[in-house]
Amino acid sequence: MVTINIDGKSVEVLEETTILKAAEQAGVWIPTMCHSEHLEPYGVCRLCSVEVVRGKRSRIVTACNFPVRGGMTIHTNSKKVQWLRQVIMELMLSRWPRVRVVKEMAERLAVKEPRFPSLERDEAEDACILCGMCVNMCNDVVKAGVLGFAHSGIKREVVLPFDERSDSCIVCGACAHVCPTGHIKVILEDYRGKKPEFTLGPKTPIYVPTLQAVPRVPVIDAESCIHFETGGCEICAKVCEPNAIDYSMQDEIVEIEVGQVLVSTGFDLFDASAMAQYGYGRLDNVYSSLEFESILNSTGPTGGKIVMKSGKEPKAVGIIHCIGSRDTNHHAYCSRVCCMYALKFAHLVRDRTDAAIYQFYIDMRAFGKGYEEFYNRLLDEGVTMIRGKAAEVVEGCWQGNGEPSLKIRCEDTLIGKFREVPVDMVVLCNAIEPRRDSDAVRRLFSISKSPDGFFLERHPKLDPTSTATEGVFIAGCAQGPKDIPDTVAQAGSAAARILSVIAKGEVEIEPVRAMVQEEYCSGCKICNNLCPYIAIEFLEEKKVSHVNEALCKGCGTCVAACPSSAMTGHGFTDAQILAELDGLMI
Repeated sequence: MVTINIDGKSVEVLEETTILKAAEQAGVWIPTMCHSEHLEPYGVCRLCSVEVVRGKRSRIVTACNFPVRGGMTIHTNSKKVQWLRQVIMELMLSRWPRVRVVKEMAERLAVKEPRFPSLERDEAEDACILCGMCVNMCNDVVKAGVLGFAHSGIKREVVLPFDERSDSCIVCGACAHVCPTGHIKVILEDYRGKKPEFTLGPKTPIYVPTLQAVPRVPVIDAESCIHFETGGCEICAKVCEPNAIDYSMQDEIVEIEVGQVLVSTGFDLFDASAMAQYGYGRLDNVYSSLEFESILNSTGPTGGKIVMKSGKEPKAVGIIHCIGSRDTNHHAYCSRVCCMYALKFAHLVRDRTDAAIYQFYIDMRAFGKGYEEFYNRLLDEGVTMIRGKAAEVVEGCWQGNGEPSLKIRCEDTLIGKFREVPVDMVVLCNAIEPRRDSDAVRRLFSISKSPDGFFLERHPKLDPTSTATEGVFIAGCAQGPKDIPDTVAQAGSAAARILSVIAKGEVEIEPVRAMVQEEYCSGCKICNNLCPYIAIEFLEEKKVSHVNEALCKGCGTCVAACPSSAMTGHGFTDAQILAELDGLMI
């Protein structure tokens, strides 16, 4: 530690700390227009110049990259420094008179008008002031090496190689992030219909999936991380105090030996673009239920504000139920949760906006505790309920001002009329459907599935958590569509079943099972491929098959298929059956 004096203030700082950092610690402001925490300082703007006195020697240095020494006295606002900064600001104000950061800095340094004209005057409000931060960011941090300086003197400018877009540019936007004037911009191409991810919630390559994530730790998206593209950046590792970031980590498969498994793989959301009549992926302001939930979230892309693509608040919102549910062309079953979260959406829209709200439903299934009361509350709040399946969503315009809108065409079955309802925003209540990999999971655990594609329980009423495979349990939407309370109840039941087996310490198995008479087994492996419970293994050293008694359910498939009659039911060998017959005949 060294002690220095800054404008009469005594400050103790680490040796090699820059004067700019030491001044910040002392609460002394030093102007700068080319400094960034992410870049190696190089003092190009010269506005951070200060006067340093050590012994009998006095000199002007740039504060952003000059280290402190013991016994140093620093004057940040001496007459010499003031004159230097004012001259620099006059030169900048003369060349870039309309740039906001230049005008603000000039005002702060008491510079009103330059005393001389510039031969390279640029009237643009977002003109490049040649601070070089974009160049240093691209070359030193990102390590893409796309940006550089061309020419010298007053002709100096930031350019691309050969003035053409380079394939080395990874469009990371780091240059735009550090540009103080907005001269470099990341321009989003206009979209229509389906919303790019960044419009529904911009994410950096390192992010926490959701605030409710368990465990709540950040993850790195290797496909968009600058480090994995160019080998540069590593800013997150530098600022992480516990040193928890390891770029060399690889995905790995860990094998864990367990006795029981709880399958709770969740669900997929029905892709509403398969029903083109509703305009999802084709029309603006048509959202799926999860996308609208993200908008409503206070930590979402709009901070919980309900706005359209244009940024305006909608005048009317339409919520369409049963998209893909109760439809013989897609899923004949009811997804159970749609009615209630649609009512929740309506309540939140009513609470946060003045928009008119329309619910288009087939049947309102408010079956749970307090659900019917909530439905009646929405009616009292003025939400319009239209019974009838919406036919299509088309483009339209509002009468009077001609502003573009959407129109929902439907038949209102309660009044027996066809209706066209103008809205600004449409929310689609997508069906819950089995996971795409459910077939692979089913084969892995030797469990069955019902006709709707969800995993099949042993008994729908008496045993809804276990499966036909011993030790494999199911819970949540893996077994079928259900809401959070039902999922929690089923998961708790399955966990209790698992713990009860663990507590006993031993497992009772069914007496009916298959067995191999090894002296007759030819090692043909026919039974190995036929067993639906994967209970038969082949012993290479003996060249015979062996039955795992804990897994076998005694279905008899292997017994019927064995060509040498080596596979038989335990307690039901030919000799035992003949002995029983002899006993009966005597």
